[in-house]
Amino acid sequence: MQKYIEGDLEAKHILIERNLRLVAHIVKKYQHSEEEHEDLLSIGTIGLIKAVVTFNPTRNNRLAAYAARCIENEILMFLRTRRKLSREVSLYEPIGTDCEGNEIQLFDIMETSEDDAQSQIALKDDIRTLYAKVESELSPRERLVLKMRYGLYNEEEYTQREVAKELGISRSYVSRIEKSAIEKLKAYF
Repeated sequence: MQKYIEGDLEAKHILIERNLRLVAHIVKKYQHSEEEHEDLLSIGTIGLIKAVVTFNPTRNNRLAAYAARCIENEILMFLRTRRKLSREVSLYEPIGTDCEGNEIQLFDIMETSEDDAQSQIALKDDIRTLYAKVESELSPRERLVLKMRYGLYNEEEYTQREVAKELGISRSYVSRIEKSAIEKLKAYF
């Protein structure tokens, strides 16, 4: 460990190699899951590498104990992400075959026109992006003005005059704030 702290990369590789059995031991806990053993070993090894890189010996902690937590956390994050993705359904995922042996997709049996389904999906994605960008890109005042003007977050819509009265500012100032906020958001659409 001391050589690695002093900057010896070979010592880092040795630390990782000597602790690979720890990864295998921890992966055994999760073998009952449907994930393949090799995938979990790879994910656990990533956790081990992160542990070796971030380990701080001045905290009076053993590398093995710290690495065990890092390995387990990495595996659990992987399993959670996988579980979330398994709930998602693709419209183009095969769901069977027809009498002629052609593959049938969920999209083929939906009772809406192709354009409608695609535009609805695109609209939902745009709305999700819009709300994320409203939160991350706009100032609190810009968020408030847009929220009041357009009824975002299921709120009531107000005119510029009503917003100005509510906030105690001029209608033209509300207009400038609104225009500035919309310009910022346009860049993402």
